[in-house]
Amino acid sequence: MTRTLVLALAVLVAAGCGQIRRPPPPPAAPHEPTITDRVAQYGPAARARLLPFFTAAGVPYPPVRILLLGLKQERQLQLYAAGPAQGFAFIRSFAILGASGELGPKLREGDRQVPEGVYRIVYLNPNSIAHVSLAVGYPNAFDRAHADEDGREAAMLGGDIMIHGGSGSVGCLAIGDQPAEDLFVLAADVDWEQVVIVISPVDFRRSALPADYRPSASWVNQLYAWLRTTLGTLPTPPPSAAAVGR
Repeated sequence: MTRTLVLALAVLVAAGCGQIRRPPPPPAAPHEPTITDRVAQYGPAARARLLPFFTAAGVPYPPVRILLLGLKQERQLQLYAAGPAQGFAFIRSFAILGASGELGPKLREGDRQVPEGVYRIVYLNPNSIAHVSLAVGYPNAFDRAHADEDGREAAMLGGDIMIHGGSGSVGCLAIGDQPAEDLFVLAADVDWEQVVIVISPVDFRRSALPADYRPSASWVNQLYAWLRTTLGTLPTPPPSAAAVGR
């Protein structure tokens, strides 16, 4: 009897342990959208908006190359693209809704300046505080070399320069949410590491610098000569190509 009772208790204990309710595991971290998620989310509408402009320019979509031209004085971000064995064609222009600072290159962190020069897009941010964004590769080798000449510390040049959604910005280019989606999807479709962005104080194809503009250093004249040459390789948009901002 004793042995039977012990065995019965053992069975009950074992059965009871199997019924213990353990605390649930902590909830998984919320899923943070990836580039792929954002392209799936915004891609169909963005491509539908872009395709008529590519068709009108005679450039296949997706193109093999794209170039973005940011013009400070004109407050425009112009899109150029090329298909296989094509030169760049003007596709369309977006209004720059927000940008701080004045004409002239960015010299240091906190100066509120938008950089000027020729850069690459270095990554896409699908979770930007300003909707979605494309990161500009500032500072580049030119910026670092002239900072060294001037005695400005490389660590103090600043960074995190973006083309992003919304309408306000400090040191970046805000172009509105839909245009940011369009460029985000386009850059993902093309391979963003091949995207070039040129930021110029004025459209040197059409305008001169203001008469009262004074460069902050002698090397700025060298930078502007480089930008004039670069802009000279691009077709000039027709006067009817107004910038669109939303």
